Amino acid sequence: MPIRFFSQFRSLTPRQRHAFMAAFLGWSLDAFDFFLLVFCVSAIAADFHARTSAVAEALFLTLAFRPVGAFLFGTLADKFGRRPVLMLNIACYSVFELSCAFAPSLHALLILRALFGIAMGGEWGVGAALAFETLPREGRGFFSGLLQEGYAVGYLIAAAAYAALYKPFTHLVLMGHVVGWRGLFVVGAAPALLVLYIGLKVEESPVWQEGHRKGARHAMSAAQGIRRYAVTFIFVILLMTGFNSFSHGTQDLYPTFLEKDHGFSPALTGGVAIVYNFGALLGGIFFGSLSERFGRKRAIIAATLLALPVIPLFAFGHSLYVLATGAFLMQFMVQGAWGAVPAYLTELSPGPVRATFPGLAYQLGNLLASRNAVLQAKAAEHYGSYGVVLAWTVLIGAIYLAIVTACGREAKGAEMTAE
Repeated sequence: MPIRFFSQFRSLTPRQRHAFMAAFLGWSLDAFDFFLLVFCVSAIAADFHARTSAVAEALFLTLAFRPVGAFLFGTLADKFGRRPVLMLNIACYSVFELSCAFAPSLHALLILRALFGIAMGGEWGVGAALAFETLPREGRGFFSGLLQEGYAVGYLIAAAAYAALYKPFTHLVLMGHVVGWRGLFVVGAAPALLVLYIGLKVEESPVWQEGHRKGARHAMSAAQGIRRYAVTFIFVILLMTGFNSFSHGTQDLYPTFLEKDHGFSPALTGGVAIVYNFGALLGGIFFGSLSERFGRKRAIIAATLLALPVIPLFAFGHSLYVLATGAFLMQFMVQGAWGAVPAYLTELSPGPVRATFPGLAYQLGNLLASRNAVLQAKAAEHYGSYGVVLAWTVLIGAIYLAIVTACGREAKGAEMTAE
């Protein structure tokens, strides 16, 4: 795997390499900022004297407002270019993340997470358009898997930060090397530095530039593109509803499951999260590469169904090693299925609205799945077990996702043009 990575990466031109790194780092750091909240749910609930399910509303609001950002930033990127809008997008989510550190109440935090959701929602579509309009068609599946697993890398960084830095009852004590949940959100403002890299090293998408010169950007508005490709748009929304239920349903409350059901410490919880995010990273690259040979649909269905036999280890393990193994294998399959998504959605999308179409459909699917964490938390509070809830989430999500994927069309190797 490492040999293949370096071989594929070395084959890129500097322009392609920088475009991919901008999209990858933007998505990674976006996920880092999101998952810092996931690890801090229990601490925030204790600080504001609220129930876990009340704090989980912040996860819901982040996901629910992402379609707004996908439409807003995607439309701007289709009109003004991928590069400047990606810079604006990253700056916005960094500012809102920093603001969360100073939230005086849970109500204020919920508002700030909604604003963060708008900024977070724009990054995926804009970044994917910049990357895949710049990358060569050959090896697109491999880079799709690698790009999507920027999400796992972000989760991994968040897990490492939580395990290394977090200590309860400390607030904004950054120089002392340990911080509370507020201090972690200050650390979460670091992605703003990525704007400098994009400004200095990244060039605009050649496909967008060509379309801009030919006036193709005026040929189709976002609304026209959605109307013309309505069937594909609805399919992608249904697909991404399943994908987001599958991933967020197995990730967002898993740290809470480890702490509540098994009494794990923050350091141990962060350690398990590091293990399963390595599984996610490897799974995304493996199945993304597999999709280049066997097609996007087959790779997605295979990874999805292979998650089912892992349920007993993932949700019902009774020891650290069994749970860590189950979580590793689960995220290998879950994020393996996700590995084909960036290439698949970009290949399905019409050129003039490529920054808007896939990102908006993705985030509308996210919206339909956005109550998952709240419903899971309430169900666990009612039944007294997060494990049972997680098991049912995987079972239903995997079967749904496999069926919907089977109903779609294959688009592997589609030409990237502005037309």
